[in-house]
Amino acid sequence: MPDWIARGWHEYARRMPPQLGLELVEVAPPRATGGDERKREGEALIARCAGSGPRIALDERGTEWSTRDLAGRLDDWMMTGETVSLVVGGATGHSKELLSGCTARWSLSKLTFPHMLVRVVVAEQVYRAWTLLSGHPYHRE
Repeated sequence: MPDWIARGWHEYARRMPPQLGLELVEVAPPRATGGDERKREGEALIARCAGSGPRIALDERGTEWSTRDLAGRLDDWMMTGETVSLVVGGATGHSKELLSGCTARWSLSKLTFPHMLVRVVVAEQVYRAWTLLSGHPYHRE
Protein backbone atom coordinates (compact mmCIF):
# COMPACT_ATOMS: atom_id res chain seq x y z
CA MET A 1 0.00 0.00 0.00
CA PRO A 2 1.16 3.53 -0.62
CA ASP A 3 2.46 5.25 2.49
CA TRP A 4 -0.31 7.87 2.44
CA ILE A 5 -2.93 5.09 2.67
CA ALA A 6 -1.23 3.57 5.70
CA ARG A 7 -0.86 6.99 7.35
CA GLY A 8 -4.52 7.83 6.73
CA TRP A 9 -5.78 4.56 8.19
CA HIS A 10 -3.49 4.77 11.21
CA GLU A 11 -4.54 8.37 11.91
CA TYR A 12 -8.18 7.39 12.39
CA ALA A 13 -7.36 4.13 14.18
CA ARG A 14 -5.21 6.14 16.62
CA ARG A 15 -8.12 8.47 17.40
CA MET A 16 -10.48 5.66 18.41
CA PRO A 17 -11.02 5.02 22.13
CA PRO A 18 -9.35 1.88 23.54
CA GLN A 19 -12.67 0.08 24.00
CA LEU A 20 -13.50 0.58 20.33
CA GLY A 21 -10.24 -0.15 18.58
CA LEU A 22 -9.86 -0.62 14.85
CA GLU A 23 -7.76 -3.51 13.66
CA LEU A 24 -6.65 -3.87 10.07
CA VAL A 25 -6.42 -7.51 8.98
CA GLU A 26 -5.18 -8.15 5.47
CA VAL A 27 -5.13 -11.26 3.34
CA ALA A 28 -2.66 -11.72 0.54
CA PRO A 29 -4.21 -11.40 -2.90
CA PRO A 30 -4.42 -14.80 -4.57
CA ARG A 31 -2.24 -15.57 -7.53
CA ALA A 32 -3.95 -15.66 -10.89
CA THR A 33 -4.57 -19.32 -11.72
CA GLY A 34 -7.51 -19.99 -13.97
CA GLY A 35 -10.03 -17.36 -12.96
CA ASP A 36 -10.95 -18.47 -9.44
CA GLU A 37 -9.09 -15.61 -7.70
CA ARG A 38 -12.27 -13.98 -6.38
CA LYS A 39 -13.47 -17.25 -4.86
CA ARG A 40 -10.09 -17.98 -3.23
CA GLU A 41 -9.86 -14.46 -1.85
CA GLY A 42 -13.40 -14.85 -0.49
CA GLU A 43 -12.42 -18.08 1.24
CA ALA A 44 -9.40 -16.38 2.82
CA LEU A 45 -11.53 -13.45 4.00
CA ILE A 46 -14.19 -15.77 5.44
CA ALA A 47 -11.48 -17.71 7.29
CA ARG A 48 -10.10 -14.48 8.80
CA CYS A 49 -13.59 -13.50 10.01
CA ALA A 50 -14.52 -16.96 11.31
CA GLY A 51 -16.04 -16.92 14.77
CA SER A 52 -16.51 -13.19 14.84
CA GLY A 53 -19.75 -11.27 15.07
CA PRO A 54 -21.47 -9.50 12.20
CA ARG A 55 -19.68 -9.43 8.87
CA ILE A 56 -20.39 -6.39 6.70
CA ALA A 57 -19.27 -6.41 3.07
CA LEU A 58 -18.26 -3.13 1.49
CA ASP A 59 -20.07 -3.55 -1.81
CA GLU A 60 -21.02 -1.04 -4.47
CA ARG A 61 -24.36 -2.85 -4.84
CA GLY A 62 -25.06 -2.59 -1.11
CA THR A 63 -27.16 -0.09 0.79
CA GLU A 64 -25.87 3.43 1.29
CA TRP A 65 -25.79 4.45 4.96
CA SER A 66 -25.84 8.00 6.24
CA THR A 67 -23.50 8.97 9.06
CA ARG A 68 -26.47 8.71 11.45
CA ASP A 69 -27.27 5.22 10.09
CA LEU A 70 -23.69 4.11 10.75
CA ALA A 71 -23.73 5.70 14.20
CA GLY A 72 -26.89 3.75 15.04
CA ARG A 73 -25.33 0.51 13.88
CA LEU A 74 -22.12 1.29 15.76
CA ASP A 75 -24.15 1.91 18.91
CA ASP A 76 -25.88 -1.47 18.47
CA TRP A 77 -22.55 -3.21 17.83
CA MET A 78 -21.02 -1.64 20.95
CA MET A 79 -23.98 -2.89 23.02
CA THR A 80 -23.47 -6.49 21.88
CA GLY A 81 -19.71 -6.40 22.42
CA GLU A 82 -19.15 -8.56 19.37
CA THR A 83 -16.30 -8.10 16.95
CA VAL A 84 -17.61 -6.63 13.71
CA SER A 85 -15.79 -7.33 10.47
CA LEU A 86 -16.02 -4.64 7.80
CA VAL A 87 -14.81 -6.58 4.76
CA VAL A 88 -13.18 -4.79 1.84
CA GLY A 89 -12.55 -6.99 -1.18
CA GLY A 90 -9.74 -6.79 -3.65
CA ALA A 91 -9.75 -5.40 -7.13
CA THR A 92 -12.10 -8.12 -8.43
CA GLY A 93 -14.77 -7.62 -5.76
CA HIS A 94 -16.36 -10.13 -3.39
CA SER A 95 -17.21 -13.76 -4.08
CA LYS A 96 -20.81 -14.98 -3.95
CA GLU A 97 -19.86 -17.19 -1.01
CA LEU A 98 -18.57 -14.27 1.04
CA LEU A 99 -21.55 -12.08 0.24
CA SER A 100 -24.05 -14.80 1.14
CA GLY A 101 -22.55 -15.03 4.65
CA CYS A 102 -22.64 -11.31 5.36
CA THR A 103 -25.06 -9.63 7.73
CA ALA A 104 -25.25 -6.57 5.48
CA ARG A 105 -23.75 -4.96 2.40
CA TRP A 106 -22.64 -1.36 2.82
CA SER A 107 -22.15 0.87 -0.20
CA LEU A 108 -20.07 3.99 0.39
CA SER A 109 -21.38 5.51 -2.82
CA LYS A 110 -22.57 4.70 -6.29
CA LEU A 111 -19.00 5.53 -7.30
CA THR A 112 -16.40 2.77 -7.47
CA PHE A 113 -13.39 3.42 -5.22
CA PRO A 114 -9.96 1.83 -5.31
CA HIS A 115 -10.09 -0.92 -2.68
CA MET A 116 -7.05 0.48 -0.84
CA LEU A 117 -8.70 3.90 -0.45
CA VAL A 118 -11.83 2.31 1.03
CA ARG A 119 -9.94 1.33 4.20
CA VAL A 120 -9.18 5.00 4.91
CA VAL A 121 -12.74 6.12 4.16
CA VAL A 122 -14.21 3.37 6.37
CA ALA A 123 -11.84 4.17 9.25
CA GLU A 124 -12.78 7.86 9.03
CA GLN A 125 -16.49 7.07 8.90
CA VAL A 126 -16.32 4.77 11.93
CA TYR A 127 -14.42 7.48 13.79
CA ARG A 128 -17.00 10.06 12.69
CA ALA A 129 -19.87 7.82 13.85
CA TRP A 130 -18.19 7.36 17.22
CA THR A 131 -17.72 11.13 17.63
CA LEU A 132 -21.40 11.64 16.82
CA LEU A 133 -22.40 9.14 19.51
CA SER A 134 -20.03 10.62 22.07
CA GLY A 135 -20.98 14.26 21.46
CA HIS A 136 -17.53 15.15 20.15
CA PRO A 137 -17.57 18.22 17.83
CA TYR A 138 -15.75 16.46 14.94
CA HIS A 139 -19.06 15.75 13.16
CA ARG A 140 -20.88 18.95 12.39
CA GLU A 141 -24.36 19.06 10.95
